Amino acid sequence: MTPDPANHASPRIGLFVTCLIDLFRPSVGFAAVKLLEQAGCSVSVPRAQTCCGQPAYNNGDNQTTADIAKQIITAFESFDYVVAASGSCIGMLKKHYPVVFKDDPAWFDRANALAARSHELTGFLVDVLDRSIAGAEFADTVTYHDSCSGLRELGVKSQPRQLLAQVDGLALTEMEDSEVCCGFGGTFCVKYPKISERMVSDKSANICAAQAGCVLGGDLGCLLNIAGRLKREGHRVKVYHVAEVLAGMADRPAIGESES
Repeated sequence: MTPDPANHASPRIGLFVTCLIDLFRPSVGFAAVKLLEQAGCSVSVPRAQTCCGQPAYNNGDNQTTADIAKQIITAFESFDYVVAASGSCIGMLKKHYPVVFKDDPAWFDRANALAARSHELTGFLVDVLDRSIAGAEFADTVTYHDSCSGLRELGVKSQPRQLLAQVDGLALTEMEDSEVCCGFGGTFCVKYPKISERMVSDKSANICAAQAGCVLGGDLGCLLNIAGRLKREGHRVKVYHVAEVLAGMADRPAIGESES
C-alpha cells in the first residue's frame, strides 16, 4: 500500500540520485533535497544505490539489468517513497522493473511495490504532496523541454509548469515541439549519431525561436545534450535543470558553462 502523506508527519524519502547527476551536476541532487525538505519530507540517500540499469536494459542485457534492479529494490524498499529528479530513471523503476521480473514471482511483487512508491520530483511535489514553491526567484524568460520518459511514461507535463508559475520574476514562453525528443535517448545517440544530431539541432532551433534566455527540463541527459548543441552552434542560451530554479539554486554557472 502506498503511504498517505496527509497521515504521515514527515514522509521518508529515498532520493535516487542518478548517475548523470552524481557525475556531472550534483547541484541538481542538492536542489532536490532542498525542495523535498522544504515540503516537510525526511530525505535519505542510500549509499548502496547505483545505476538504475536502463543502459543494460535498453541493450538487451537482461541478467545485468536484473542484478542491478535487485540491488536498487533492496536499497530503497524501506522508504515511504522513492523520488528522483529524472523521469528517465524513475520510468525505469516504475514501468520496467516489473517487466524485468515478470517470470520471478518473489521479485515481481517487490518490484511492483517499489514501482507504486516511485515518483519524478515535480510530479511528487504536485500530485502527491500538493505543495507550492515559496521564495524562489529567477529573473528571466524561460522555455521548457519535455523529456520523453517523464512525459510519456509518467505523465509529467503540467507539474513543472505549475511550480514554475510560482517563481518570482520568471516568465515561461513555450517553444514549438516542446514534446519532441531532443535526440539523446540514452544509448540512442551513440548508436545513431547522425539522427541524434539532426534531432538536437531541430530542438536548438526551436529553443532559439522561442527567444528565451534559458531552457529548463527535468532530465539531465536531455539537458547535457541540448546544452552541448547550443554551445557548439554559438547560442547564448542558458540551460538549467528545473529543480535548480525551483530551489533558488540557479546562481551558479549553467549546464555546459565553465565553473571557473
